[in-house]
Amino acid sequence: METVIILVALLALLLFRTPVAFALGGLGVVLLAFKGFPLVAVPQRLHGAMDSFELLAVPMFLLMSNILLKGGVGRDLFAAVQSWVGHWPGGLGVATITSCTLFSAISGSSVATAATIGTVAIPEMSQRGYDKPFVYGMLAAGGTLGILIPPSIPLILYGVVTESSIPTLFLAGVGPGLFLATCFIVYGIMFSRFSGACQPMAKATWRNRGRASLLALPTIALAVAIVGSIYTGIATPSESAGLGFVIALLMTTLMGRMNSSKLKEAVEGALRTSVMVLIIVAGAKVFSYAITLYLIPQSISGFLTENISNPSLFILAVGIVLLIMGFFLESLSMLLIMVPVLLPAVLNTGIDPIWFGIFFVVLIETALITPPVGMNLFVIQAVARTSLQDVAKGAMPFAVIMLAVAVLLWFWPELALYIPYELAR
Repeated sequence: METVIILVALLALLLFRTPVAFALGGLGVVLLAFKGFPLVAVPQRLHGAMDSFELLAVPMFLLMSNILLKGGVGRDLFAAVQSWVGHWPGGLGVATITSCTLFSAISGSSVATAATIGTVAIPEMSQRGYDKPFVYGMLAAGGTLGILIPPSIPLILYGVVTESSIPTLFLAGVGPGLFLATCFIVYGIMFSRFSGACQPMAKATWRNRGRASLLALPTIALAVAIVGSIYTGIATPSESAGLGFVIALLMTTLMGRMNSSKLKEAVEGALRTSVMVLIIVAGAKVFSYAITLYLIPQSISGFLTENISNPSLFILAVGIVLLIMGFFLESLSMLLIMVPVLLPAVLNTGIDPIWFGIFFVVLIETALITPPVGMNLFVIQAVARTSLQDVAKGAMPFAVIMLAVAVLLWFWPELALYIPYELAR
């Protein structure tokens, strides 16, 4: 009964639009006080939530992605890819998803990816006669690759919460991320071919390709340096993020695209997002501590294990719950609320926590492009200055593709686990 009351109280706070951090932290404090647990644990938990070397990667990756956004790096990246594939059927769509994939390997942020590539791709595709809802939906969906393809901020937080290896999670995200990007590209080509509305581009000359590729080379080198330093063990994700920030700042400054005002805007933007993320993490830590003392994760785990012994049914139930929550919560809130509650049941059911992390992120990716609170929908709406209805309409087919990939992950777990486990041998 306690479990139901606490979950209903949390849901009520969220429905009344209480900020997620304060809903989690405040309810956690009330729960501790109600049972007479010492409240000195609250500041200890708040300090413990912030005192994590792994979490340093979050503000550093956000700062780096904001530097690249203000430096107009996405324009170079898109132009380079466009010069190679722009003349294909639906070539600008291919260029858009490919650019999102490459930028995802730098930023780790869905919002930064959608905003950076969307600023360049939306005018280009609109001028070529592409269906506007399709364009908006493709950009919103392409941006979600930023939280699956490493380095991924949600995967960093999942690793911190579950005490899983972050480099292993990064490796596990590569296969599903590239597969999802390929699915988006195939759908984009088919839609463009059968709609027949888009105007084909002239094939770029080798000189133009060389010039465009040369301008994008520093960005690609940055992605290789970040990802390579993590996978080879040279640097931790936090150290890699710091290295990426320094390189990004030097690169944009030497290219003449960074000045004091842009740097100030980048720092302020990264600061706002970092504070939001870290406050939610702190509130989630207090709430997690409180519900652990109330034995709620164990109760839920026991209930699920007793009533849903089949792992397939358990995953189906989790998927349905996450999809429903995605209508009301943004991705990081879902992760920090649900993972501590579900993890004991995941382990008791014998499900690999690394695989579950990727499955979980694919589902919260879907929440990023589903109304009413899909964050990427609002980002593209702001960039394109259009209606939310048009963006949501264009994003629906991509949401279906993402759900199909989530189902495929269950039937083909090697899609996520082959690289981290087989290739690491």
